[in-house]
Amino acid sequence: MKKLFGTLLIASGILFSSNIKAQQNTIVDIAVGSNAHTTLVAAVKAADLVTTLQSEGPFTVFAPVNEAFGKLPAGTVETLLKPENKATLAKILTYHVVAGNLDAEAVVGAIKAGKGKAVLTTVSGGTLTASLEKGKVKLTDENGGASYVTATDLKGSNGIIHVIDTIILPK
Repeated sequence: MKKLFGTLLIASGILFSSNIKAQQNTIVDIAVGSNAHTTLVAAVKAADLVTTLQSEGPFTVFAPVNEAFGKLPAGTVETLLKPENKATLAKILTYHVVAGNLDAEAVVGAIKAGKGKAVLTTVSGGTLTASLEKGKVKLTDENGGASYVTATDLKGSNGIIHVIDTIILPK
């Protein structure tokens, strides 16, 4: 019995320390560790936003996957990554960020409280409209473009990431 208790104590200690380590990773660390977000990471670096997104926050990031960047017209990503387009790239990327720690439950709660939609103010100063469509959170940008949340609640030490399938663009 003592041996079983000791084994359970060690196992719970390992699980607890793993959870603490996961919470020490910033949202940038989480994105860097994702093979689905290599283009986003390159863009964050090119826009010189790494330090900002590693700061205390909290931030809610709607993180587009590589395929989302692939939906843009040919050459767009390459053009945006050029140093002379740093300000434009930064505006687009910060349009994917909302101040605060909005987990999936909070986003859905805001949509329900708003009678079907929630308007979120982005770090870039624009707005996104969140709604529910066929059980998924839909984000509509200021141009009428839409993106769907495909994964939620990737928690970091300074915020949370929700994965999206399409780039959202400010006016």
